[in-house]
Amino acid sequence: MDASMKGVQKAGAQACAKHFVGNEQETQRTRTVFADGTAVEAVSSNIDDRTMYMWPFANAVNAGVASVMCSYSRVNQTYSCENSKMFNGLLKSELGFQGYVDSDFYAVHSGVQSIKAGLDLNMPGSFDELNLGANYWGPKLTEAVQNGTVPESRLDDMIRRLMTPYFALGQDDYPSVDPSSISVIATTYGVKWPLSVPPARDVRGDHAKLIRELGASGTVLLKNFNRTLPLKKPMNIGVFGNDAADVTAGLFFPGTGKTESTLQFDMGTLSIGGGSGTGRSTYVVSPIDAVKERANTYGARVQYILDNNVIVDDYLRSIYPDPDVCLVFIKTWAGEGHDRSTFEIINHSGGVTTMPWATNENVTAILNAYYPGQETGNSIVDVFFGDVNPSGRLPHTIPKRAADYDIPILDLTGTADANNSAAWQSDFTEGLMIDYRHFDAKNITPLYEFGFGLSYTDFEITAALAVANVAGSNGSLANSSLISAFPPPASSPQPGGNPALWESVLAASKTVQNTGELAGASVVQLYLSMPSGSVPAGTPPRVFRGF
Repeated sequence: MDASMKGVQKAGAQACAKHFVGNEQETQRTRTVFADGTAVEAVSSNIDDRTMYMWPFANAVNAGVASVMCSYSRVNQTYSCENSKMFNGLLKSELGFQGYVDSDFYAVHSGVQSIKAGLDLNMPGSFDELNLGANYWGPKLTEAVQNGTVPESRLDDMIRRLMTPYFALGQDDYPSVDPSSISVIATTYGVKWPLSVPPARDVRGDHAKLIRELGASGTVLLKNFNRTLPLKKPMNIGVFGNDAADVTAGLFFPGTGKTESTLQFDMGTLSIGGGSGTGRSTYVVSPIDAVKERANTYGARVQYILDNNVIVDDYLRSIYPDPDVCLVFIKTWAGEGHDRSTFEIINHSGGVTTMPWATNENVTAILNAYYPGQETGNSIVDVFFGDVNPSGRLPHTIPKRAADYDIPILDLTGTADANNSAAWQSDFTEGLMIDYRHFDAKNITPLYEFGFGLSYTDFEITAALAVANVAGSNGSLANSSLISAFPPPASSPQPGGNPALWESVLAASKTVQNTGELAGASVVQLYLSMPSGSVPAGTPPRVFRGF
């Protein structure tokens, strides 16, 4: 997370790392109360792990992240936002976190207990008139401090943690807080009071240019048979699939309830994911508009069918003459509050996919574009025609079949245990074997492996791996049987945990040469394996450690 956190905070904004440890599924993520009064507690993630799930947060804390968010779910039987072991123990003591812990909206189930457990900010505060959730703080916090239930020292600690990022990032000076930002939250949650706020500040600068470049460069080229791409100005282009279309329902926030689940952006390109973290685009350039604009520059024909139902009903015969190239755009919607029960065939998506059609001889090229943003159409067309050579790499494994993953979410919906809180327990029996670690350990060949990505050009490694000790360290200690496998304990907690864990010991380098005809970028990846004979049970065969 470090690069993301540093990038956000370099601009003077506070970054928030979420959700802290164990928030690994959406199904039954919150407490459910039925009409008969039966209450079913949120799913519990039963886990004690620093290597897999806490590591990204240690990375963020080491980078100086301002805040960390607690989740709706439970961890080891205790709701996240009142889990003292997680926040007082792991985050603030072991990792030396100096910022504040804030809750997800209405994720707090107690007052004094959550405060003493390490929660510093209850979000979104009191919206009593909306009846959206209980408010355990406010006047109750004042009363708890006055009667001594919450020590004044803890209140001082909360305030100190809240104000430290404010001053550290210069928010008391420049830029000042944009007062129009209140309207985003207030109107989203239906606040009825009159709102009189100034227009939002225009801070975009050359954002459109940057997001177009990033969307294209980050695209992952999975297949390119006989160098189908980049296109050589085809004169008859066919475009198919509703993901190529304009978002005809409009650019609006559908929320996380019935509207979102039923709408799911059936018609229109998917430029960004859903849930409360979705973005508000100034505009969206659809793929069909971008393709037509490019085709216009050299007089090409563009034929298209964007309604998937029309395609299924075999109206493809309306396309004549046959296109020189067919561009198919597919997607799946992803939001929050629920999990997908099956893997989907997609092009725009934020998660794991299956592509049973990938080996079809008629499928000559595959691009995984993920969420390119408001310039989505232009970004993809830049890749199609070779203006940009894609250099993205898969951040997850694509299996040949869904069963190869073999780690389903816990979903008791519709079963006899659906209303049994004790049954909603996710025990993480896979241990560290997730994604590529699982495939390596089980010797399963995926369709496309973690870190995979092609280029329009060719690269050659021209020198062997060079490994050298970093100045001021002694890399040879790692090979000594006389040295403990654990670093010495820190005298005091530092941001990110024990400082010894962050010391650079070895530097590895490779020399890579572009031997093709086009400019491009190669991504060298570093994987480490434990020495044979010293590997504890449950250790992955190799782990990704840098790029």
